[in-house]
Amino acid sequence: MDPLWSNIFRKKLDEDSLTNFLKNLPTFSGLRHKDLRTLEAIVHQRNYKPNELVFEEGDPGSGMYMIRGGSVRIFARLADGGEDELAILESGDFFGETTLTAPAARSASARTMEATELVGLFRSDLLELSERQPSVANNILFGITRVISERLQASSIEIRRLQNQLGEHSSPEGAET
Repeated sequence: MDPLWSNIFRKKLDEDSLTNFLKNLPTFSGLRHKDLRTLEAIVHQRNYKPNELVFEEGDPGSGMYMIRGGSVRIFARLADGGEDELAILESGDFFGETTLTAPAARSASARTMEATELVGLFRSDLLELSERQPSVANNILFGITRVISERLQASSIEIRRLQNQLGEHSSPEGAET
């Protein structure tokens, strides 16, 4: 085969690889190629049908999901049986990461909106990896912690912004703001 053609095909295969997908996620972007290959070996891939429930609010949490293709609706159940949409997540997004390190009930439900491929990373697999290859597990955990910290900081800033807006709108008539 002409080397030109083999390079084109190889590049396309590399772009579609699970390792490439993982390295493009913010949580794993700092991992070395070797660590990404180890991560690839412990994650679980699953294809979901449209409108399939991934997990239900209140279920025990055991890990995180990354969307390789498709979309997922995150929602909370209302007392009247309705649903309060919290987020629509698409390819490259991830969710459920807070239960990866600390067992907790799911705080919301997740349902696919179309045929969706999810990649799961579960606490049991990460714990096993931490015994076999602690440095790789630490690198994975630092990436996840970094992203959670960034999200928490952004949420704090948004809460303060909203509180300031509410404070400006709730001052008595005639008072200067």
